[in-house]
Amino acid sequence: MNPTMYILGALAVLVILSAFFIVKQQTAVVIETFGKFSSIRQSGLHMKIPLVQRIAGRLSLKIQQLDVIVETKTLDDVFVKLKVSVQFKVIRDKVYDAFYKLDYPHDQITSYVFDVVRAEVPKMKLDDVFVKKDDIAIAVKAELNDAMMEYGYDIIKTLVTDIDPDAQVKAAMNRINASEREKIAAQFEGDAQRILIVEKAKAEAESKRLQGQGIADQRREIARGLEESVEVLNKVGINSQEASALIVVTQHYDTLQSIGEETNSNLILLPNSPQAGSDMLNNMVASFTASNQIGEAMKKAKNKKNTDE
Repeated sequence: MNPTMYILGALAVLVILSAFFIVKQQTAVVIETFGKFSSIRQSGLHMKIPLVQRIAGRLSLKIQQLDVIVETKTLDDVFVKLKVSVQFKVIRDKVYDAFYKLDYPHDQITSYVFDVVRAEVPKMKLDDVFVKKDDIAIAVKAELNDAMMEYGYDIIKTLVTDIDPDAQVKAAMNRINASEREKIAAQFEGDAQRILIVEKAKAEAESKRLQGQGIADQRREIARGLEESVEVLNKVGINSQEASALIVVTQHYDTLQSIGEETNSNLILLPNSPQAGSDMLNNMVASFTASNQIGEAMKKAKNKKNTDE
């Protein structure tokens, strides 16, 4: 066969094969005839007229995401960077508008995001930007929906995914937060110390009360014992003054004896000479006698006064 026939046959096969094309799922293909829009083909196997029609472009119908970083200033003059994530897709029924009306959709969306963020954030203080980030996202979505719907794009969701203030501002915020936490910790420590002091004071007061009660009971028992001792001595002809002096002297020597028995005692009893007991007894008898004389003199003076009246 003539080689020319082979070439023509091969070209014919190629032309026929080029008439068929496949469109993937979630994709739209724009077909033009001699440079003019002809049709839109959805997923599946399709055919076009070779050399007359061509595939002008393919558009994905999947949801896409565009991340836009915007730097702006807040109401309290703090520069902050916001990362806004915009999720959008081409509307299936408006593939023509999306393909022919807009060349660079990402640039268009970015411009609207910049416009809205720089209009909203300067109205807020830095703390409000963190609290009201959802309000910023809603404002961006509303603006984009109104603008991009005309071009065949549907804005699914807008999210403010990151808020990044200036490094110095973040350091200052961290210091403020740390100082606040230290203040709270100091307050808790102060409350704990105050509770310990109060409880310790209560414990000491209770201890002193019980100690005083014990001493009072001890002295009461001592007084009762002395009273009984005086009564016993009175029965054998020893008067109260002599009995009291004898008891004191006896206790004095009992104390010296107990000190002598305790080898590790540091207690010193004064006076502790051999004449101490005798001197103490004489002094006590003399004081009791003088006291009785003074009492008798005062009683006589009072009786005389009553008589004269």
